[in-house]
Amino acid sequence: MSCGAEPGQRLLLCAWGANSYGQLGLGSRDDELSPKPLKDFPDREQDIRHITGGGGHSAAITGAGELYVCGQNKDGQLGLNHTDDVSCFTPCSAIRSLRVAKVACGWDFTIILTESGQVLSCGSNAFGQLGIPEAAMCSVPTPVQGLQEKGADIAAGLRHSLALTENGQTFQWGQGLASHAQRFARGKPVSSFLTAKEPCRLPGLEGVRGKRVIAGSYHSVLLTESGELYVWGSNKHGQLLQKETFVLQPQRVESHRFSREKIHSAWSGWTHMVVQTETGNVYSWGRSSYGQLGRKISVKDEDDQTQKDYMEPVASIPCLAGASQIACGSEHNLALCGNELYSWGWNEHGMCGNGSETDVSVPTAIRLPVSLDIQLIGCGAGHSMTLGRTSGQIV
Repeated sequence: MSCGAEPGQRLLLCAWGANSYGQLGLGSRDDELSPKPLKDFPDREQDIRHITGGGGHSAAITGAGELYVCGQNKDGQLGLNHTDDVSCFTPCSAIRSLRVAKVACGWDFTIILTESGQVLSCGSNAFGQLGIPEAAMCSVPTPVQGLQEKGADIAAGLRHSLALTENGQTFQWGQGLASHAQRFARGKPVSSFLTAKEPCRLPGLEGVRGKRVIAGSYHSVLLTESGELYVWGSNKHGQLLQKETFVLQPQRVESHRFSREKIHSAWSGWTHMVVQTETGNVYSWGRSSYGQLGRKISVKDEDDQTQKDYMEPVASIPCLAGASQIACGSEHNLALCGNELYSWGWNEHGMCGNGSETDVSVPTAIRLPVSLDIQLIGCGAGHSMTLGRTSGQIV
């Protein structure tokens, strides 16, 4: 989707939440507990088709395929050929000659997919997440090595990366399983793709054609063209809907979990999942300690939470049925239903946009500073963004 301004209207990007590194693009470093408009980005000549964020940085793609970035940059994750933080959206001039199709932001790195199918990366490579074995870090986007086929989709987790190729094959690299999990799994065969320094084809998915790849902190998901989910990695909070604590090979999620409906779209936070079925129903499961599942679960504390509580997608979340867009941060979420914007989950830095720092347990409408025809939503680990058209005055 690309958002352009009509005559008499202007584009307005609003951001809120954690801002320690300038990731909101406001030119400041103060957290914002309510949506705050960016007055200088985008300008009247630009349209925006994608906004997203990582651990402390943000990225936006224009309709012309230009990449703009801001926020934390100590590992070069902004791709600007330096390591200074940037508090306003800035064009990534190193790839100005390329048209960017998608960008995925990990904790301290960035993965970029061009319209020609090239996959590039920049930022920290401490765990092999850039797919460039010889580099400790890269401050400019650099082609991922060993990925011979054209890319069709990308995803970034905490320390690992995923790519889906044009022929539907899935590749992974970086640390896709936490170190303690690797120790726990000692004695069991841990596939090389979970710790690979270059793209490694996923085993067990022969004949499975992917549609989209999704990454959590230490888990990964493949949404297939036939509307099924395959999952692997950490299942500590039941986010993979499997019996094992660590899923070392891709496993298919049984369709009865979703009333045998096909999955249309899927999103992931660090330790929770959200999906939408072909009829528009929205399900959530996984860790619930911050309210990120969007439904109240009565427990005394997290240690009392039962595996059933975590693992059952349970009914769809009624107010989100038919949502046109959903985005997940690390432990919070946004959803667009009609022209109503909802948020729920972790809110320590105000990323739910309700003016407080109290966690939000059910989807709650956000009041924006000006009436917007909302076009896009996006999340970083602890911040949120929305883009829309307005003809009104900014308040």
